[in-house]
Amino acid sequence: MKFNRAALRDLLDLTYGQKLFLLATVPLIIAVGLIAAVVERQSRQLSEREIAALEQQLLRVKEEELKNYLSIARTAFVNIYGRAAPDDERAKLEVTRILSSMLYGPDGYFFVFDYSGTNLVAPRQTALIGRNWLGLTDSNGTVIVDELIRIAKEGGGYHSFDWPRPSTGELGRMIVYVNGLQDWRWVVGTGVFIDDVLYSVAEAKAEVDSRIRRTTLYILIITIFALVGVFASGLLLNIRERRLADAKLKRLTQRIIDTQEQERGRVARELHDSVSQMLVGVRYALELTRRRLATGDPRAGESLEKGISALGSTVQEVRRISRDLRPGVLDDLGLGPAIKALAEDFSARTGIAIEFETVVFRGRLDQEARIALYRIAQEALTNIERHSLASHVHIMLRGTPEGALLRIADNGKGMAWPQPPRRTATGGLGLRNMMERIEQLDGRFQIQSSRDGTVIEARVPLTHMLPPGSPTKEPA
Repeated sequence: MKFNRAALRDLLDLTYGQKLFLLATVPLIIAVGLIAAVVERQSRQLSEREIAALEQQLLRVKEEELKNYLSIARTAFVNIYGRAAPDDERAKLEVTRILSSMLYGPDGYFFVFDYSGTNLVAPRQTALIGRNWLGLTDSNGTVIVDELIRIAKEGGGYHSFDWPRPSTGELGRMIVYVNGLQDWRWVVGTGVFIDDVLYSVAEAKAEVDSRIRRTTLYILIITIFALVGVFASGLLLNIRERRLADAKLKRLTQRIIDTQEQERGRVARELHDSVSQMLVGVRYALELTRRRLATGDPRAGESLEKGISALGSTVQEVRRISRDLRPGVLDDLGLGPAIKALAEDFSARTGIAIEFETVVFRGRLDQEARIALYRIAQEALTNIERHSLASHVHIMLRGTPEGALLRIADNGKGMAWPQPPRRTATGGLGLRNMMERIEQLDGRFQIQSSRDGTVIEARVPLTHMLPPGSPTKEPA
């Protein structure tokens, strides 16, 4: 059982290309199999009806032939039979002589039985003459003489059975037509062998079976070519998609490297332009304080206070840089407070008025969605600061029946289209970076821009909303 389960797991553990090939080929094979079965069934039913019609037509030709033979025979003795009495033996003898002389073909003749079953005429099988054959049956158990007598008493008709050929002695299928001479109580008839009819029918059936086999073979060949085509196209598609994926991965890797280098450069500039300068100021204030203390200058306390104040500003600058890299409030309090703090800092730094609107989430965002929406807000505010010339920004963060919505609108000069391929100084990749962050979450990203301002909307689907009871809560 363990081996079977392991084998089943290995069987189900298919690659993407194999799954795609099975998804394309299994329905094709099923459809082709059903079509082949339907075609074979319909062809066989149609051929059987055609063969049955052919057999009936050939038999009708034989039956008409027998009628004509018997009509010719009746014409030969009808005058004798019409003038004779029921017990006229001379007339009966003359009629038997006439019928015995009427032969046709290698096996054709006329026969006569009386109603008691005694054979009176059988010119090609004289061993039958004078003997009573009531109860005679063929090799299949078909009653012969008794049935011929019954048909003759009812006025005439056809009967079919196996009978030895007079010319060869071999059994063959025979159809006979009989009439009754009621005054003499005779059965007069003749028959023909229908082996040619049966051979024609068998030949037709063999041809039909051959056509059905050829049709099935053609369907199988077409199916094989179709499967080869599906496999080849799937292989080419897989190779193409893999090449595109490799190229995209290379571009993405290069962009990540570029982003890392830009972020490092930005941090280096921040440290050099702000933190380093502030620390130099603190060092200068401390050295000045030391010299004044050494000389007993009463202004030493003033220098120390300036150094402490500069050190406090440096600490605040380090915190700002740290918050830009990864705001702790995002992990501690959630997305709403993090964006609010970002907006307040932005407004204090740029003087642009910001209106922040949010509502309590009924669900909670997972970590990926929180980071993506925060970075989008950060990137949008940076673009507004550097390019929009806006005086007012409205930020809305709320939950929707489809998930979460972040909407950022400004009253700036709008955006120029198409956008030039530039990167922002914050280390992101501008609008392209925003779009790709939302695409990774299977969300939607929309931009509406005009001379009256720009609106950016980022929507995160419900799949990134955590259920109640999760340890990470997303407050408003």
